[in-house]
This record gives sequence, C-alpha cells and structure tokens, in this order.
Amino acid sequence: MNTSLRASAHVSHKDWYSIDWSIIQKYVTKLRQRIYRAEQQNQQRKVRKLQRLLLRSKANILLSIRRVTQQNNGKRTPGVDDYIASKPSERIKLYQQLVKCNVFRHRPKPAKRTFIPKKNGKLRPLGIPTIRDRVYQNVVKNALEPQWEVKFEPTSYGFRPKRSTHDAISNLFNKLNTNSKKKWVFEGDFLGCFDHLNHKWIIKQTSMFPGNTLIKKWLKMGYIEQDMLRATTEGTPQGGIVSPLLANIALCGMEEEIGIVYKKTYKSNGGYKIDPKCKVGRVLYADDFVIVTETKEQAKSMYQNLIPYLQKRGIKLSADKTRITHIDNGFDFLGFSLRQYETGQGKKLFIKPSKDSIKKAKNKIRDTFTRMRGRPVKEIIRVLNPIIRGYGQYWKHVVSKKTFSYMDHYVFSKLIKHLKQLHPKKSWKWITKRYIMKPNHGGNNKWTLTCPLTNIQLLKMAWIKIERHVMVAYKNSPDDPNLKGYWEKRDRKVFNSENTLDRMKLAKKQGYRCALCKHTLQNGEEVTVRNLETSIGKAAKLVHVPCIK
Repeated sequence: MNTSLRASAHVSHKDWYSIDWSIIQKYVTKLRQRIYRAEQQNQQRKVRKLQRLLLRSKANILLSIRRVTQQNNGKRTPGVDDYIASKPSERIKLYQQLVKCNVFRHRPKPAKRTFIPKKNGKLRPLGIPTIRDRVYQNVVKNALEPQWEVKFEPTSYGFRPKRSTHDAISNLFNKLNTNSKKKWVFEGDFLGCFDHLNHKWIIKQTSMFPGNTLIKKWLKMGYIEQDMLRATTEGTPQGGIVSPLLANIALCGMEEEIGIVYKKTYKSNGGYKIDPKCKVGRVLYADDFVIVTETKEQAKSMYQNLIPYLQKRGIKLSADKTRITHIDNGFDFLGFSLRQYETGQGKKLFIKPSKDSIKKAKNKIRDTFTRMRGRPVKEIIRVLNPIIRGYGQYWKHVVSKKTFSYMDHYVFSKLIKHLKQLHPKKSWKWITKRYIMKPNHGGNNKWTLTCPLTNIQLLKMAWIKIERHVMVAYKNSPDDPNLKGYWEKRDRKVFNSENTLDRMKLAKKQGYRCALCKHTLQNGEEVTVRNLETSIGKAAKLVHVPCIK
C-alpha cells in the first residue's frame, strides 16, 4: 500500500521537525477505519490481523509519542522513573528506543500514586504511569478503540471520540421533552467506578485482542505510594491513557440489561431509534448515568434490574448520588439543571446551568482576582478572558441568557473593587475615563473594561450567542470511513461555534485545516494563531500548538 510505504519513509527521519505529520496521521487513521469496517462485517480474523499491524506500526508509535509528550495536559508530569521527553531530541531518542523494543513483551512499571481534591471535599486517587507506558497505552488504544466503537451503545458519551457532554444533554432533552411520556428519573452513579472494576471481566471482554497480555500487565502493575509498592487487584488506574477506554468496555451492556431495544427507521438517511414499545431510556457519561421511565414503579425496579449488571463488573451504586425524582422537581447532570416548568403554554422542559456549576465559575473568578491583586489591567484581561469564554461556551447550548447577565454583573463588581485598589487616590470618574469604554465590535454598552495601552477588552458572556447543540447521530463514529463528509461538516460547525469571529475567518480561508500539518483543526489539539512565511510575506495562520513546539 502506497500510504504504508510513504509513512515508513517519513518515520525514519532523525529530526523531529522534519516529520510529515499529515502522512503519519492518514496512515494510522486508515488502519483504524479498516479495523472498524472489519468489525462491522464481523470479520474477526481480519480485525486481529489489522490490530497486530497497528500495534507494531512505527507511525502509531510516533503519533503516540506526540500525543503523550506534546498534547496531553500531563506531558510534564513524570512517572516513578522521573523521566519526561520535553525536547525534540529526547522524543526522537524515545522513538528509537521503542522501535527496537517489542510492544508485546513490554514490562510496565508501577504507577505513581497521587491525590487530587474532589468537589465533595474528598480526594481522588490518580495513578500516573511512566512516559513509556503512556506511549504504549496510546498505541494500544489506537488499535482497540475502533473495534469497540462498533460495539458501544449509542447513548454512551464519556471518553469517546467526537462525543461530548452536550451530546448527552441533548439526548436527555429528547427523551424528557414535553411530548414524552417518560417523566420519572433514576439518577445513578457508580461508587468508585475506576477503582473497583472487576479485572476478570475486563480481561474476558478483551480476550481476543492481540495486546491482551499487555492489558493484563497494566491492570496488575500496582502503584507506589510513600515509597511502598502496593498491588492492584481491582480497578483501572485513573491517570492512564487506556483506562477510560477499558472502563467504557467494562460498562458496556447496560441497555440490554434494562431492556432497551432499537428499531430500524425507514427514512432516507436510515438510522435507528428506540422501539416505541420500550418504556425506558438511558444516557451514560463515564460513571454517571440517567434512566428515564414512564412510572415511579419502573424507576424503583431499576435497583433490582441492575443487580446482575453490577455484579459482573464488581461495582456498586453510590448511596449518596443515586436517587429517584420526577422531572417536575428537576435534577442536575453534567453541570446542568434539567427541570419541567409550568408556563403560559403549558409545561415545558428547560435546561439551565446548575447552581453548583455557577458557584464553581464564581469561585474560579474570585480566586483569579485574589491572585492577580495589584496586577495591571492587561494581565487581568489576559487571564480572565479564557475563563469567561470557557464557561460561556459550555453553557451557551442551554437556557443561559440570565446566567450570562448574572455572571457579567458579578465580574464587573469584582472589577470595580480591583480598579479602586489599583488606583486608591484616583476618583471613580478618572478610573472610568481611563479603563471603561464602548465595545470594539459596536453597541451602546459603554461599560467594557479596556486596556488603555493595548486596547484589548474583557469579554462579556452576554456577547456569546445562544445556539442549540445538534446531537451526534446514533452510533456515528469518526472511525467509520463512510461518514467522512458527515464529520468534516460537523467539525466545521463545532469549530465555528467555539471560536471568535477572527479565528472563524482564518479557519474558513485554510479549509478548516492546520497550516502546518494539514490535519483538521478540530482534532482535540490546542489551536493558536501564528505569523508564518508565505509566498507574499508573513501572514496570520491557525496552527496546532504541538506543530510549533
């Protein structure tokens, strides 16, 4: 295959910056798509052959090194060996070492145990593997994930490619809308899900995978805490790249246990929908799930119906977070509050940012002002804008206008205090004349914080347009070669909805592809603007951050 030959030629380069990532990416993507297609057609022998090929692929190793050492948030966090590959020369050296090794004979090192605080005040244990283990985990993930993308349930959204919390919320809206008979909600949460999953069940589910011996080693590799090696007899370590995928594999099968059946539709675009005779629906995001039913008795019966499912996987329901409620009373899910309200036109379902989510945003903004006390306005704007934009983009797909206005007032009240502390001997009139101006994009609202030196302005949430999120269709996966057009169109829409007008214009000029690696901008990597040399001189271009490091 020509792609294979070209990929092999490029991975032999000794210079990290000379690697043509577009060819490397195309080769790995093509193999993933072939695995997906073979699994769809139930060609198990071909699936294993292609997985073995991808596990040994040099291109897969290179992409995995790039993911672990440049793209992931934990790229500067070492494992027990205190090794990180932060320089291009170190990445090339790591690649040369891994190419000489056999992935099937790799011996993982124990994870480094650390703890991070949870929102309920408790601590969440993390197991941080070494850089080499993380690279191999990403190699395994690329080979295993496309096979299971065929098997995963359509209402599962956590830790899956191109699926988000907004897809899960949109699915719930469809299940609980005004015309639906399903009004009772069973809110579920698995108690310490990652820490208690049954190893035997995971090994059984992945028994036909060529790299299953490596998965067994990762599950049993243990962790080091306070300089002591401790064994792991259950669970997948939080912090590992392959752990979320293994958790999804273990949790797959709930719909069948509770009796959800799908029926093929005969519309022009095909697809499936839940059988109208089915009285229940479900949405799963990682270890949180919601089951909706027509009656309270059906909701109560879920405790009993889920027992076989839970026993196979070695997990339990959390007593604190598992409850039954009516949609009129509302419930929180993934940072949103879903509740049915009485209106002039009858009862309507509204989804709003939850009180906990708003409180978390306020705390982050307050802590930012505390940390930046006495700093100049341009630094305040530089730090606050990403926070405001991040929460605004997350909330903009639901009923959020009042929340946006409330948050803008909260930020402005903090700004007044900051400006008065910055200039204690100046009058409020002098402060407003220097820092408060009309927005650059126009409008009558003159109360916009503006840096007098750079003319950069503080973003207001009210400027963010409310847009309805379009849910990902049924089992659609980016590994399906037949859906290339679907994902290109969807990626453009997502990129446009999450960025500023200037970035949207640049993206359109570039065909929604990185100016350096030519891969789609919406691929999970951070995007930035850089002045690059062109035939007519320097010009602003959108590029992936790892491409310039």
